[in-house]
Amino acid sequence: MNLTKHLAGVVIASTCLCAPALAQTKLTMWYHGAGNEVESRILNQIISDFNTSQSDWTVTIESFPEKSYNDSVAAAALAGNLPDILDVDGPVMPNWAWAGYLQPLPIDESEFADFLPGAKGVWDGKLYSVGLWEAAVALFARQSTLDELGLRTPTLDKPWSREEFMAALDAAKASGKYEFALDLGMNDQAEWYSYAFSPFLQSFGGDIVDRSTYKTAEGALNGEAAQAFGKWWQALFTGGYAPGTSEDPADQQTGFIGGKFAFQWNGNWRAVATMEAVDDVVFLPAPDFGAGNKIGAGSWQFGVSAKSKHPEGAAEFIKFAAQDKYLAAFSDGIGLIPPTPSAAQMTKNYKDGGPLAVFFDLSKAQALVRPVTPGYVVQAKVFTKALADIANGADVADTLDAAVDEIDADIESNGGYGHR
Repeated sequence: MNLTKHLAGVVIASTCLCAPALAQTKLTMWYHGAGNEVESRILNQIISDFNTSQSDWTVTIESFPEKSYNDSVAAAALAGNLPDILDVDGPVMPNWAWAGYLQPLPIDESEFADFLPGAKGVWDGKLYSVGLWEAAVALFARQSTLDELGLRTPTLDKPWSREEFMAALDAAKASGKYEFALDLGMNDQAEWYSYAFSPFLQSFGGDIVDRSTYKTAEGALNGEAAQAFGKWWQALFTGGYAPGTSEDPADQQTGFIGGKFAFQWNGNWRAVATMEAVDDVVFLPAPDFGAGNKIGAGSWQFGVSAKSKHPEGAAEFIKFAAQDKYLAAFSDGIGLIPPTPSAAQMTKNYKDGGPLAVFFDLSKAQALVRPVTPGYVVQAKVFTKALADIANGADVADTLDAAVDEIDADIESNGGYGHR
């Protein structure tokens, strides 16, 4: 009898000890980074820290390959099987919000007041997503190349003008030292074209779509400024300044390092590897083609699915993950920009005086998010095809007019995508 009572007491005690874990409500999360060991390790550590930091929620993660991720989300949305927390590419977020995949974050936007603009996903005046890192593009060069060619080193306060930029390419081409003056990474015909090249168009004064209404691309993508951009863009290839769409993909990884190119338009995710191989590499701001110097903004972010039964728990996780120590960990791990100044100071590369601190400044001063519209997912594909066709010799005016017609037809067929 005493033994029975003792065993019963042990069972009761064990049940009590387990109660907090059993009380935790499960939150599901989907992530696009399957196969990326560094990202996954850091994110899994954040999840583990969150799960043990409180007794209300426990997050479980399922990772997908990036190439199939968006399709998986769309299929799950149709089936009503979305998780609580979604990973979403910044420029795609408005489409998912409009389509009913996401709900506004139940978090006061003031909590992210220090975040770089590109790390915050805003649609229709509401905050839907927040990123744990940001990315930026710069013109890679060697200081020795600038010196040998007698070129002024551009700064954020005084970037190269269009004329200076072309003079730099002419000087590099005339030197005979390089296979091409400039590498643009033309082989990558995915999101790279709209992210990396639409800022050139915007610096000319054009855009992918008219942002004043988001109801047409007329005038923005085929107006006078866009025509000037298109002619300049085509001349980069017909003039032999840059390799075209048949460029070897390996060149974006090693071409500049190996001395094949004098200049390279590339992202900060390639900066660490380049610094390790090129001791005098410098990262220069985008040229100003007349309407200001601009680069792209907006990277992967976290949001709460519209079907989540526990949006408050999902929001608690997102706030937890957005702590400076985790922003700094991602930056040190994958080389991207921490989205807050305080997190930047905790990193080896982006703190004041750090070798990549310039990218934080570039992002803060030059960055422009891609068109904030559900129609962007179509517009980006149309823009990419138009730029590839122009690079391959297509008539500039006809190609841009055709792109406008395709974009406008899509906007009309989708009822204006909710733009009023």
